[in-house]
Amino acid sequence: MTTIPTVTLSNGVEMPQLGFGVFQVPDLKECEEAVSNALKVGYRLIDTAAAYQNEKAVGQAIAKSDIKREEIFVTSKLWVSDFTYERAKAGIETSLNKLGMDYIDLYLLHQPYGDVIGAWKALEEAYHEGKIRSIGVSNFYPDQLKNLELSVSVKPVLNQIEVNPWFQQDDDVAFIQQEGMRVEAWAPFAEGKHQIFSNEVLTTIGAKYGKTSGQVILRWLLQRDITVIPKTVRRERMVENMDVFNFELTSKDIRAIAELNKNESQFFDHRDPVAIEQIFGSSLVQLRS
Repeated sequence: MTTIPTVTLSNGVEMPQLGFGVFQVPDLKECEEAVSNALKVGYRLIDTAAAYQNEKAVGQAIAKSDIKREEIFVTSKLWVSDFTYERAKAGIETSLNKLGMDYIDLYLLHQPYGDVIGAWKALEEAYHEGKIRSIGVSNFYPDQLKNLELSVSVKPVLNQIEVNPWFQQDDDVAFIQQEGMRVEAWAPFAEGKHQIFSNEVLTTIGAKYGKTSGQVILRWLLQRDITVIPKTVRRERMVENMDVFNFELTSKDIRAIAELNKNESQFFDHRDPVAIEQIFGSSLVQLRS
């Protein structure tokens, strides 16, 4: 069984470099089975969120495994409908209760909207109480991240953002890393958009090493010092996604992948007011109700 290397976050907590995400697995039975399989094949980082509606299934899978809790790194996230100090405090407790755990290894603000500072204060409090071992954010642009840093006492250890060959985010990745924070990539495969798995550049590179295009993408991210959390419910793909620590891309390979950059999100622009209103409007309205 592959042993996944770890990295050390800025607060000294160790985190696996490669993990398993459960976004878009809302069916609790399917999610529990997927997490159980992931743990059996060697994953020790499991990434969930309140918005995924599967924290309970993640917790059940971990509880039923024969792996010690301290050997598993659990990440969850607070949704924007809970972005006030009081609601965030309650949201943290809800996540803990659904997971059935005394602590969460990493807890993130899922989006940069609403009362971010108020919610962050609640995360800081839970961090000092030992309910959360590390706190961070997701989908924050550099200016939003810097504003948060300047407004709080505990600095985020990580920013989880979209990074894939179509949206490589070189400048944002560099900024986050320069700030001493970890970058974690969601949607590393861009959910298969633009035939990413059959892309000629990626398949040609993979053929040199006897690897798939997906494995090439994961290796590319790891070599950029980015933690990555690919999602799949198929056990064979779980194994395949872990098999990326026995080869290394050359500088020529990396330059070829750089040419694939479309420099645009494959989902939506987090700075587009219309998109923000359409996606998060109802959640933000809840804060005023």
